[in-house]
Amino acid sequence: MLSQKLQAALNDQINAELASAYVYLAMAAHFEASNLVGSGRWMRRQAREEVTHAMKIFDFVHGRDGRVTLAAVAQPPAQFGSSVEVWEQVLKHEKGVTDRIHQLYALAVAENDYPTQTMLHWFIDEQVEEEKTATTILEQARMIGPSNSALYFLDRHLGKEAEG
Repeated sequence: MLSQKLQAALNDQINAELASAYVYLAMAAHFEASNLVGSGRWMRRQAREEVTHAMKIFDFVHGRDGRVTLAAVAQPPAQFGSSVEVWEQVLKHEKGVTDRIHQLYALAVAENDYPTQTMLHWFIDEQVEEEKTATTILEQARMIGPSNSALYFLDRHLGKEAEG
């Protein structure tokens, strides 16, 4: 059974994952409003992935006879700036998620909660991949600079990547 402290922290992480989905949806709206449909599609995929992460924790809490308590999800920003600025925000956001996961893991270790540690290993591995992907796309966006034609090709690439 989960301790009250760990259960509360996992509920907070469910909220954080759902808030991440909102942020990615807002970024999708931003890109799509700028006719960067491929980038928007990539952000939509990320939003769905964040909801999947929330549900993974949701199911885990229930599987440990815990109680899921959902909180309000904060409204995301509506304006993001240039493509490079958006990708900078994505990387910053993912680093924040990584910090949260590491704090959760440290709490699970402190409480000798081995099942939670095992579940969080998946998230730790996932965050390594998320940060690497965000860094790569940010570096590519920086390389192309103000070139609209190069941005077009990056956008097409991201759209194809989002399709699977």
